[in-house]
Amino acid sequence: MALVRTRPVRNWGIDPDPFDSIDRLFERFANPAYGTPAETLSAYPFDLFETDDVIVLEMAVPGVDADELDIAIEGRQLSIRASVPDSEAEGRRYWTKSIPRGDVGRTIKLPVGVDVDAVAARVHDGLLTLTMPKVHEAKVKKIAIDRA
Repeated sequence: MALVRTRPVRNWGIDPDPFDSIDRLFERFANPAYGTPAETLSAYPFDLFETDDVIVLEMAVPGVDADELDIAIEGRQLSIRASVPDSEAEGRRYWTKSIPRGDVGRTIKLPVGVDVDAVAARVHDGLLTLTMPKVHEAKVKKIAIDRA
């Protein structure tokens, strides 16, 4: 897992150091999540871990209902898409607006194949939990040959 250094926005989005602002601008363009609105779900953190039998994904999805989520698995690619309603209201003047809104999504490569027919998904208290049983790979078995 790669660690990405981030800098908090100070003074409601106004950086006292102009070079800091330029660095932020280049970081935004270098990050593919900012390049396409469909990939801004990368703002939602997740944990992916495994046990002997299952792969489990836990993703923070605060304010997102289960009806707004679309989850698909193709091969070892897990795609999570959501439609987060925009909270535009008259009279609002934002100092900072960083919550992803609209159509957002994320694609995650799974470490092993999973049984797509037995995947269980649940959203509770803003936490999406996917439990995906592993596909048991074929075991090698030596076959005896009868001599005729």
